[in-house]
Amino acid sequence: MRPSIVILTGAGISAESGVPTFRASDGLWCGHRVEAVATPEGFEANPVLVHDFYNQRRAQLKDVAPNAAHHALARLSASYDGDVLLVTQNVDDLHDRAHRGVTPKNGFGLIHMHGELLRARCVETGKICDWTGDIHIDTPSPFGSLGLRPDIVWFGEMPFQMERIYDALSGCGLFISIGTSGNVYPAAGFVQEATRAGAHTVELNLEPSQGHSLFKECLYGPATALVPAYVEGLVG
Repeated sequence: MRPSIVILTGAGISAESGVPTFRASDGLWCGHRVEAVATPEGFEANPVLVHDFYNQRRAQLKDVAPNAAHHALARLSASYDGDVLLVTQNVDDLHDRAHRGVTPKNGFGLIHMHGELLRARCVETGKICDWTGDIHIDTPSPFGSLGLRPDIVWFGEMPFQMERIYDALSGCGLFISIGTSGNVYPAAGFVQEATRAGAHTVELNLEPSQGHSLFKECLYGPATALVPAYVEGLVG
């Protein structure tokens, strides 16, 4: 069996599908201050605004579809003779859709480390459920009396499944970062974890990320061109 692969994806892989990147160059998330829509304090101060923000993001998913880069990673999981862990910072469901009907050749995992738009969390119990419609302040939770919040990791909160991610990084032979800015931790530090494990590290990005110098191999261009070509080189 070939060495295991850990793949990190960010907003750049979904941008070509028409998914708007949350954070613009001016620091705003789709026209809102990050503090207002992406922190626990913002939710406590104005839950109506926060629910409306994520309701709009959730509704947009029906108008987008996985692109060639998403499908190439699904092909990798089906064809690569080794374990593959796909870790995404994206809260859309495009990786999930691309992998539907795909049977992994070996071990495969998909982790949404920053949560998912199509899931909701009970404010009282923390339990998670699938959710495709809108959420409002009076939407009842199936698990408690305090309602629901988006199952999104906000600033100041711990990303999901970090222990599993670090375990995979410590044993991987190849780490690939796709479409990430390299300035959001802890994901920005994954390349260093993989390097310590002796892995070959690759950046596939539209332009050099903030941490591009930490990678052993860097290729730049659209994800829909770079990712299929790189996967082809891995699986033939």
